[in-house]
Amino acid sequence: MLILPVPCLSDNYAYLVAADGRREAIVIDPSEAAPVVAALERAGLGLSAIVNTHHHHDHVGGNEALRERYGDIPVFAHSSDVGRVPAQTVRVEEGKPVEVAGLALQPLHVPGHTLGAVSYCVEDVVFTGDTLFIAGCGRMFEGTPDVMHASLSKLAALPGHMRVFCGHEYTVNNLRFAETVEPDNQAVRDKLAAARAARERGEPTVGSTIAEELATNPFLRCSEPSVRDRFPGQTLPDVFAAVRRAKDNYR
Repeated sequence: MLILPVPCLSDNYAYLVAADGRREAIVIDPSEAAPVVAALERAGLGLSAIVNTHHHHDHVGGNEALRERYGDIPVFAHSSDVGRVPAQTVRVEEGKPVEVAGLALQPLHVPGHTLGAVSYCVEDVVFTGDTLFIAGCGRMFEGTPDVMHASLSKLAALPGHMRVFCGHEYTVNNLRFAETVEPDNQAVRDKLAAARAARERGEPTVGSTIAEELATNPFLRCSEPSVRDRFPGQTLPDVFAAVRRAKDNYR
């Protein structure tokens, strides 16, 4: 399977995904059309479908222009996002796999950032949109700490070898915050050094793995004593909420 990160806007990623041996791709979260078209042409790929993780404009802004260029290709998004995702044609539900362009997508409903947020598992990869970032997570625009923590726990339960491709290049800042949460976490320090080096080379920091996130992402480590000592709470969602508030105020 081919995965091509496509930088969009200031710090977004769209992704072109193509099955082995196929000359057609799907695009995940095209915030704008032009970079996606350019990447398709460089790779010699056609476009068969648009797959959206949630309705925010910086993930769906290119939908209509891409359909104008490539025809009436399907647009996949959660069933609750009908009317909020431009040009949506297919209602996605957890437990109902989607097959397109030789790819089998397993949707996971992960509300919290938005109520209709979906992550998509494809082979050994999960595309998480703005729910799970490398060393971070999205803000809770439409969910509660309990809901968001449950969604992150669902992703954390995926096999450790699964690669994580997220919606933004926030990794260095996220790991700088993670270092303030767990100053003695060597895995965080090592990953931060690697992320800084990648960015200095002009390379993206995606993808991570679930195992790496469990070792370095403070939002997946709320049960660890090193996190709970710093952000005490009666429940894990309470701890998560305290970490999220601290990240909201971190610069």
